[in-house]
Amino acid sequence: MADPDGQQVADLWAIAPRGSIDWVSTDHTRDINEKMFPDVGDSFYSKQSEPLLTLIESSSPGPHDMLFPPCDDALYVRAGFHGHPNCRDNFLKALSREGVTLPIVPDPVNLFQNSPPQPDGRLEVLPSINPPGGYVVLRADEDLLIVVTACSVDFHPTNGSKCTSIEVTISQGQDPLMWGPRSDPALH
Repeated sequence: MADPDGQQVADLWAIAPRGSIDWVSTDHTRDINEKMFPDVGDSFYSKQSEPLLTLIESSSPGPHDMLFPPCDDALYVRAGFHGHPNCRDNFLKALSREGVTLPIVPDPVNLFQNSPPQPDGRLEVLPSINPPGGYVVLRADEDLLIVVTACSVDFHPTNGSKCTSIEVTISQGQDPLMWGPRSDPALH
């Protein structure tokens, strides 16, 4: 997954549509990895404590947030923007197209989001420091339904005060499913 223009946050969800539907859980991931932000080599765990994704490579100098929920209509209403597109609704639309329902909207992994806790304990979302072309490579540890949204926040510096695209490339081969700029372009 690549951020061509830089500073664009990508909300990532992974759902395992096996017998008992499961999904990436940021709270289980923080607990099992015993850290707030993932590093290369760390897995993202499900609500059933199963590894679903592994962070294979990251060129981003900043953290990948696992503390914030997706932006939603209520966030934009509080900011005075009624009917603004948002990641929560985009996620639900993507699930609906696939015929999948979940009992909740899980918190996403907010790739490229710069939101380190402040010394006084406050959580602040700062502009992403991901450079143009910054990317992550993830490995799916089992068959997954992946939903990625380019964060819609355009009134705050989260995405450098503007929204741009996120590129997702999927490849299969000798390695498990991976996303990243070095994936096989024949599989687009």
